[in-house]
Amino acid sequence: MTNSTITKGFIASGLSNTIAVLIFTKGFTNDVIPETDPVVMSYFGLLMIMVWGVAYMAVSKSFEKVKWLIGVFVIEKLAYVIAYVHWFTNNSLQEVYDQDLLAGMFFSVYGLNDFIFMLFFGYVFLKIKPSPKTPAH
Repeated sequence: MTNSTITKGFIASGLSNTIAVLIFTKGFTNDVIPETDPVVMSYFGLLMIMVWGVAYMAVSKSFEKVKWLIGVFVIEKLAYVIAYVHWFTNNSLQEVYDQDLLAGMFFSVYGLNDFIFMLFFGYVFLKIKPSPKTPAH
């Protein structure tokens, strides 16, 4: 994967965390998402998802300099994948769709989206070579 493609991946991840949250929550007016998962997807939680998205975009052109931050992104995405699997195994997706189409769509895709970007960030983390050690003076 070229650096240009990786930069685009960071931007895509950032947009999926920012623009998508705004669309699915109808600009933070859709109560179904936070009511469906009040721990992870509260309005504060959704805002923090957007903050993570801005962080992805912020490093899109300098990712090679922040290897360990990319590692943090992997762990963050893993946490959301685990939260999604837990939610999905204990709730009815159909009940969410019955309440709101966009909320249903959100809960249909967010786990897969986070899994894909977790793999992407993992790939980038492994691809980044450690910077050479600077000699002590």
